Amino acid sequence: TNQLVLAPRWGLAFTLAGIAFVGAFLLALLRPTGFVRTVPQKTDTTPPHPFVRYLPRIGLALLIAYPLIASLIAQAGGPGVLKLVDTYGIQILIYVLLGLGLNIILGLAGLLDLGFVAFYAVGAYSSALLTTTFGLSFWLVLPLAGILAALWGVMISLPVLRLKGDYIAIVTLAFAEIVRLVLINWVPVTGGYAGISNIPKPTIFGYSLTPGPDSLLALIGLPNSPIYRLAFMYYLVLALALAAYWVTVRLRSLPVGRAWEAMREDEIACRSLGINTVTTKVTAFAAGAFFGGLAGAFFSAHYGFVSPKSFEFLESAMIVAIVVLGGLGSMVGVAIAATVMIGGTELLRELGVFRAIFGPEFDPAQYRMLLFGLAMVMLMVWRPKGLIATREPTVRLKAPVARGAPVAAPAE
Repeated sequence: TNQLVLAPRWGLAFTLAGIAFVGAFLLALLRPTGFVRTVPQKTDTTPPHPFVRYLPRIGLALLIAYPLIASLIAQAGGPGVLKLVDTYGIQILIYVLLGLGLNIILGLAGLLDLGFVAFYAVGAYSSALLTTTFGLSFWLVLPLAGILAALWGVMISLPVLRLKGDYIAIVTLAFAEIVRLVLINWVPVTGGYAGISNIPKPTIFGYSLTPGPDSLLALIGLPNSPIYRLAFMYYLVLALALAAYWVTVRLRSLPVGRAWEAMREDEIACRSLGINTVTTKVTAFAAGAFFGGLAGAFFSAHYGFVSPKSFEFLESAMIVAIVVLGGLGSMVGVAIAATVMIGGTELLRELGVFRAIFGPEFDPAQYRMLLFGLAMVMLMVWRPKGLIATREPTVRLKAPVARGAPVAAPAE
């Protein structure tokens, strides 16, 4: 029977209250005058350590070698390699791609979009319908899903042209709810709550990567194992995330990117400078929605099933939290926040240290969202502007050459 059962845990409640009391007491001892607002210091002009310049290359090398690292961890007694590649690799990169898309709308343009999951759903269902109904290839459907999501981004941007702040959030939230209700009630097309299943997997030159006699694995002579398909999907979503990162960096240096950042700082001043805020908002929504559609197309192809349950408001809240916690406008912060939030919630399932503290009956999976929520609150108190609060300047101004100064000869 569907009966609500309440199990009181007074010991756990008093333990958590005691931890909070001790933490507040120690904080009061360490900072007796409270939090003091720091005075902004001058920008440090000293060149960074040479090791810092190689961090992006090191990170890219680790991402490329991650499937091999996952297999070594599995052989050492850790979780299975399939779970490491799928849960801690592919799933995190999907949210990185979604975060990069929302980062254009929220981080660069300053438009609070609480319905970004609608573009995610449009890309997923567009890809699913085009592949299952019309038999199109995934490689053709992938850009089409992004273009269709971008068109929906243009459509949703039209009602918010004269809105700002919280009103944009309300309109976008309503748009996401409308999309979800359409997916539920348009049963002949979307399947309703049952969704769309048996979505074809991506192929390479017509050969499937799933284990079988006619697969690419059998043609090459590799053993039939699902790890090869997962590795291929991992590198595919990694390529999509890197492409989204590169495109966003290039867009920031273009006039449209500088217009986004100008509108984020002050829309009235942006208009007074002659910048067309209408086209600026439309391009921001279209660009961000395009990457959301790509993520949706990859999601449907990877899992082979889509349903309205995967595109609820909680997904939008998760994507917004990734962008805010990472730092508005920071693409590296988005990647770090997605890794921490998605990987952290899954990692809490595996930790058994809480059973040693709260007893053998304690299930960390039931409290992982509560523990992770407390960690996010502490993070926002410690870093109010996100993990990466600083942003690289869009345009760097060079110092003018003094009159009469010798001109450096070109290197031979």
